[in-house]
Amino acid sequence: MAGKSTRLRSTLLASFALAATISCTMQSSPAREAGKRIADANALASVDGGSQPAPSTRRSSARAEKGPYYVDFRARTAASWGHAFVWYGKTSERAVEVAGLTPAGDTWAYVLGHLTWVPSETGASYGDLDPEYLTASYRVYLSEPDARRVFAYIKKLQASSPVWNAETTNCTGFIGEIAAFMGLKVPYRWQRPENFVNALKEANGGRQVVRLSAE
Repeated sequence: MAGKSTRLRSTLLASFALAATISCTMQSSPAREAGKRIADANALASVDGGSQPAPSTRRSSARAEKGPYYVDFRARTAASWGHAFVWYGKTSERAVEVAGLTPAGDTWAYVLGHLTWVPSETGASYGDLDPEYLTASYRVYLSEPDARRVFAYIKKLQASSPVWNAETTNCTGFIGEIAAFMGLKVPYRWQRPENFVNALKEANGGRQVVRLSAE
């Protein structure tokens, strides 16, 4: 029992120290809080995450072969370990949908989530739409019928993920469920978001087109 109490005290002290560090590095202006909920497509240079060349027949043909829809597995920096999430949508549109698993509330919810389960949020969080925070990206393309199935699954996963925990139900596990549904090979999930996304891309040979099975 003494050993267990000592470990618990050490965990709590480490969590409080982490919370203090995060509190010093996080910004809490109203504009940033509002940005946590709104997917502002105008903040994006393009849905592909960079400047686009002038339209051409060759580019249009290549995009048609890939499929008109996409899911982009992404990782970004954060005040702690980082965050993994997905963009998804239509290649011809600038607007994107964002899905990810984060603890709902302030810094203390994040700290408590290292000890138990806490309420979650599954939409866009601050920084998900900012290119300067991006650390890894793996985009795959889908046909319209497959996209309907995948996008519906993402919505279902969001609706059925009410809690977050750093060890068991975290952001890499969340996007790993999406990758598995799409038939992609999923690497070990409990690693840094940036490493997870890069490992996901490597495990699937960087393939850019996903076709779901009839099942």
